[in-house]
Order: sequence, then structure tokens, then C-alpha cells
Amino acid sequence: MSSPLSRITLRMAYGASQLPRVAWYVGHSLAMRRLTEMARQRGEIKRPRARTNAPVPDRSRLYADMAKLLQQDLANVEAGIYPLPADHDGSLFTLLNRSRMFFEDLSEVHQRRESGGHSEVLTEGTRAMRPRYYLQNFHFQSGGWMTEESAQRYDTQVEVLFHGTANATRRQALPPLHEVFAGRDQRRLRLLDIGCGTGRFIDSVKQVWPRLPVVGFDMSEAYTRQAKHHLQRSARINLVVGNAESIPVPDASQDAVTSIFMFHELPPKVRRTVIGECARVLKPRGRLIIVDSLQRGDQPDYEGLLELFPQNFHEPYFASYMDEDFGSIAKGCGLTHVRNVNAFVSKVMVFDKVAQV
Repeated sequence: MSSPLSRITLRMAYGASQLPRVAWYVGHSLAMRRLTEMARQRGEIKRPRARTNAPVPDRSRLYADMAKLLQQDLANVEAGIYPLPADHDGSLFTLLNRSRMFFEDLSEVHQRRESGGHSEVLTEGTRAMRPRYYLQNFHFQSGGWMTEESAQRYDTQVEVLFHGTANATRRQALPPLHEVFAGRDQRRLRLLDIGCGTGRFIDSVKQVWPRLPVVGFDMSEAYTRQAKHHLQRSARINLVVGNAESIPVPDASQDAVTSIFMFHELPPKVRRTVIGECARVLKPRGRLIIVDSLQRGDQPDYEGLLELFPQNFHEPYFASYMDEDFGSIAKGCGLTHVRNVNAFVSKVMVFDKVAQV
């Protein structure tokens, strides 16, 4: 058992790394809210305010639940599930440059939100390269998932949305991974992360299992390049561009498959296809871990927040996601639903592949 002094030191180190980070992104969120109100006062926002009759948590409740998430994150560190996390956000210059890009894009986001524009990335050239559902300006962001600038802005955008807790939320997928990896030779295990984006979750994985072979899979070449840059300190990573509806991985070859913040952006039919592919590539007793938004019924006093989200951001498949029965889909693919665990505005869904008799 660790000494009281070492526990205090660990907690101080955790607070020193995470609390300034949260304050940084909460400040961005407050500044964005202030800019929005100023634009509304000037008459630059014509659309009506987003409405809901369902409960919406106030700011104090949100901050309290953020604190619970960070407490769980720290508890996982203290339990030895993963080390004190390094977020690898870059230098102060890098942070400031990303903030500049974030705020410069707000006017473009505002114009799309006002006009309802969300198909700028759909062109004759891109139509032949990607599925139609993918070629949209999700969140009304410039470039959709298709440009280098979008990939460079993405981490800041998500952290602002999560008030600086997006990485902590991603890390909640590590405990269920630890359950199936503990005591095993990491060099002989295989992990596939679909929708890997800029590689933030893989970065967390590599801090726990540095010799684990990992495949990061994403449909965006730009985001995959950003992931390669972000993960250059780590080895045994193979980043692949492709469609998760047809994963180029052999049957029963993966010990675990993870997906972070992806399934709410898939149409219902595609969700089923992708989960089927995850089940196909998993070994018997392999584990699928999905981290994504809360759904209807998970946190009743957050229902209004979930309803407001697709009104304020272009999220065309979020309404169907809110009521999706992942347990039923998984069962039809030979997966057993193990548990769900809420994590602030997100949830961790865990499924195991039924062992062959």
C-alpha cells in the first residue's frame, strides 16, 4: 500500500496537470458563450433559441459531475489501472495557435448554423471517395472530417465542448481494457481502435501498454496524418485509412476493439454493420468497448441537454442514437452486453464476444 505522502504527492500532481487544463477550456467555453450573446444582441443571430421541455442541468450540476469524472480518473490512477496521465497538448505556442484557429472558425460555424449549410464537403471529387453520410460538415465545422485544418482544430473543439474533460472521458475505456489485458503478454495481444481520429485514445493506451500492437482505423486521411504526428513518440502503431463497414482485418484476430465518440455520427443501418464487423474481428472472449454520448434514460435530468445538442450542432443521426438499443444489436452479432458506466455526459458500453463451444 502506498504511503500517505506518496498519495498526497500523486493527487497534487494530478491536480496540477488537470485543473489548469479544465480552466483553460472552460474559459474558451465561456468566451464562446459571451461572443454568441453579443452577436444575438447585435441582431446577427436570426434563428430561434434551441428549446426543450426536458430537464437541463445547471452549470453547478455540470461542474459537480465533471468533478466526479476527474475523481474517478484519479481513482483509476491510484488503483494502478493506468499511470498519471500525460495529455500531450503541446507547448504554450501550440495551445495558443490551436485556440486562434478555434476562434477564427467560429464565424464560419455561425454562418452555417444560420443558413443550415452542412454539405460543403460533398463534391463530385469526394462523392466517389467516401459514403454520402460521411460527407457533411458535422458540428457545422469547416472542412467536415476532410481537411488538415479541421484535424488541427478538432481536439480543441472537443475539449471546449467537454469543458476540458474529453481526454479524461476517453480514459474511462481503459479499466474495461485492463480487465481483459491484465496478466497477459501485451506483445501478443491485439487492439483495434475504429474512428481513431487524431489518436488521443491510442495515446492513452500506449501510456499503459507501450508494447501493445495497435491498429488505428479512420476514414479521414487528414485526421490519420494528425494522429501519426501526435503518436510519433510511440511504437507498434499501424494507422489505416478505411471504412469500418468493411474492416480489412482477419476474422477472430483482435483481443479488443474500441471506439470513442463515433457511433452517434453513424446512421442506424451503418451502426449495425459496424458492430457486426467488430464482432467478426474479435477473438472468442474478446471485448468491444464503446465510449459515446449518454442516451435517453441514462441520466434523466440530462435529457434536455441531449435534446439541445443536435439543435445547436449539425448531428443528423443523434436523435436515432439517443434511443438506439446497443445491447440488442450486439446480441444479434454474438456479443454479450457486460455493463454500461456513465462518465459525465458520456457512457462506457462494454460487450464481450461469446466463446465458441
